[in-house]
Amino acid sequence: MAAEKKKPRRTAERILEITLEMFNRFGEPNVSTTAISAELNISPGNLYYHYPAKDELINALVDRYERALGELLGAADSVRNVEDAWLFVHMLFELIWSYRFLYRDLNDLLSKNRRLETHFQAALQGKARALQSMLDGLARGRAMASAPGSASVSHAMVVVLTYWLSYEYVRDPRHALEPESAAAALNRGAFHVLSLLLPYLEPAAREHLMALAGAYRDNAATR
Repeated sequence: MAAEKKKPRRTAERILEITLEMFNRFGEPNVSTTAISAELNISPGNLYYHYPAKDELINALVDRYERALGELLGAADSVRNVEDAWLFVHMLFELIWSYRFLYRDLNDLLSKNRRLETHFQAALQGKARALQSMLDGLARGRAMASAPGSASVSHAMVVVLTYWLSYEYVRDPRHALEPESAAAALNRGAFHVLSLLLPYLEPAAREHLMALAGAYRDNAATR
């Protein structure tokens, strides 16, 4: 009996895993529930038993994303130097990459899903608070003389985080969102987010940031 009770949960998780893979690969608007059930080799009725509508699948994936994001944003409080900041921003980009369908099709998704609209707004606010905490930590760690006085820098960072993959896609629609392009795209994104701090960083911290960016760029080029 215990094994029978676990089976629906495993099926539901598997449906989400495959849906995320397909959404990321083809874009949410281009993936139907029929295609998902075919990929899973299950009947459409079995899929609907777990997720009665496509929005249910989207909402479940958004819930997963929010949980992972919430856990990650807490790490901003521990940032004290440029290397910490680089790692934190890179981890944010890695999470965004894992759920890139949200960012690839963001405007379309928001126009169709009211729940996503409100949840994504909360996610943006959470990112802005975390990035401001990162700036405060860099100031306490003396990587810069003081944190920027307004929220404009942290909000500008959120803008780059949110639309970086769209920018990459416009630059190279055929390859930008393919897995083999991920490392280079995320490294570029992390650098451009942190480059907003260049006017505020102490000279040694600025040099360290440029060295980190160069090392990651070289590493990505050799993969």
